[in-house]
Amino acid sequence: MKGLFKTAEGFGNLEIRETPDPRPSHGEVVIEVKAAGICGSDLHIYQWDTKLPLNPPVIIGHELSGIVAEIGEGVTGWEIGERVTVEPSAHVCGRCLYCRTGFYNLCPERRVMGFWFNGAFARYVVAPAFRLHRLPENVDFHEGALTEPLACSVHGVAELTDISVGDIVVVSGPGTIGLFSAQIARAHGGRVVVIGTGVDEERLKKADDLGVAYTINLEKYDPVAFVRDLTDGLGADVVLECSGSQAAVEMGLELVRKQGKYTQIGLFGRSIQVDFEKIAYKEIKVTGSLAQRWTAWKKALQLMSQGIVRTKPIISDVYPLSEWEKAFAQFAEKKGLKILLEPGL
Repeated sequence: MKGLFKTAEGFGNLEIRETPDPRPSHGEVVIEVKAAGICGSDLHIYQWDTKLPLNPPVIIGHELSGIVAEIGEGVTGWEIGERVTVEPSAHVCGRCLYCRTGFYNLCPERRVMGFWFNGAFARYVVAPAFRLHRLPENVDFHEGALTEPLACSVHGVAELTDISVGDIVVVSGPGTIGLFSAQIARAHGGRVVVIGTGVDEERLKKADDLGVAYTINLEKYDPVAFVRDLTDGLGADVVLECSGSQAAVEMGLELVRKQGKYTQIGLFGRSIQVDFEKIAYKEIKVTGSLAQRWTAWKKALQLMSQGIVRTKPIISDVYPLSEWEKAFAQFAEKKGLKILLEPGL
């Protein structure tokens, strides 16, 4: 089969290579990949500014859906042909505090499919059977490939940020994670304000179509003045920062009210400077969010199946694996929204 490999450390070093079809070991299954999403983390791998452990040469890609193609020894409860999506946390220690309390996304030994183990940008991928989730009947393969980013948003918004009915919730960054986070916040009763830049005009329109209360192009309107007018001068109850931009962090700390909540979901790929004194003076409750866990996956699949979060409108383009360079370039230029690769095309 062909796979998109990170061939070596450093900037770039992505290429399609021939590689043997994988076989399952004990406790594993082989998945025939039907769709795989390009994530911001994949761009970080390309640019070589990711902070997750990487083990090149390795096939990248960790957002996927597909069908069970082969079952290894010791696997029960699964049948060939079942439609699935897969958690990318392929290895955790199982012994640490975080594993024992269900937060294995924070395990210090966590190793991720598409980073340490071969991932989804190939016709077949091997995964531990206990990381599989069945796709609901009304969720197709394209939508199913978005379960992973949706689970990230569920973890950050529903599990780590307490949103009450009527809260003014600001979402900075109208990418896939931002639009999912906005829909989840809305489902919790928040009045959602989505903020982007001029390059995000189409994405802001998509946020309008998805039913958020307000969208702001910060190059045309002052979001701080807007939110203060909306809240009688107090500021937002909640800020969900989904862009991974230092400027967005600075804006978010300005937007959030005293004793408000700020959750960092977007990743930067580098160190940034933060005015921590502002956090102290305003008594802001600050939370970080990393990846997802089983409970977030379960909830993400429920939200998709019930139509509470709409994933289909987020998908803008589908390319065959052979056109990965075009797809990555489009993603880097923020043209379109969620871009999928189909290794079987």
